[in-house]
Amino acid sequence: MLFLHGSSGKSMKINNKYNIHKEGYKIIIVSVFLLLSLNIVANFIHSDSSFRIFFGTLSLIFFGFIVAFFRIPFRIFNLHNSQIIAPADGKVVVIEEVEEPEYFKDKRIQVSIFMSPTNVHVNRNPIAGEVKYVKYHPGKYLVAWHPKSSTKNERYTVVLGNDKLQVLVRQIAGKLARRIVNYLKVGEEVEQCEEFGFIKFGSRVDLFLPLETEINVNIKDKVKGGVTIIGTIPASV
Repeated sequence: MLFLHGSSGKSMKINNKYNIHKEGYKIIIVSVFLLLSLNIVANFIHSDSSFRIFFGTLSLIFFGFIVAFFRIPFRIFNLHNSQIIAPADGKVVVIEEVEEPEYFKDKRIQVSIFMSPTNVHVNRNPIAGEVKYVKYHPGKYLVAWHPKSSTKNERYTVVLGNDKLQVLVRQIAGKLARRIVNYLKVGEEVEQCEEFGFIKFGSRVDLFLPLETEINVNIKDKVKGGVTIIGTIPASV
């Protein structure tokens, strides 16, 4: 990573390499052996060269999808102590005032990001600060855009706080996502845009923000984790 610092507390972190996420290593290796085995068997069963080419092409496309799913692309991250940065890639599907019952137990602005299987699935800290709360909840696997997925599905809830605000981030498993990874521990200090977890194969991430937050995105906006500014905390706060 490279760092560039500017005025007014703003700086940039640059991920200057294209990488494959560590959560994908085992799946990619297993996929290679499985696809090779299937192609060998297919070549023995079918003598038709057109079938072999077709099956081999499908195998390559499937393998390309697996590798692409675990990609960590080149990216310049925004760092600012008055901004809340997108924790994930995807599409904004919810912006509304709600009651947050698990930690804050008061009204918050909920911003939800739906992550399709084609999105980058690394999750990043929306703010810098201390990890105040981490809890895993087993649950169902409703489709990620279902209104009750935030409270009924398998999920991780994390609260990050600093001297300006506290933000709740919730990783939610979707219909295809059956593996949520979270690396955070209560009490540790984290940097904004630093990776905190990963969700495999389609999912959703919810943010619960203070009511005074100025929201900088709209419904159906496509956002990038570590790049898009979700909200801004007014200077008076």
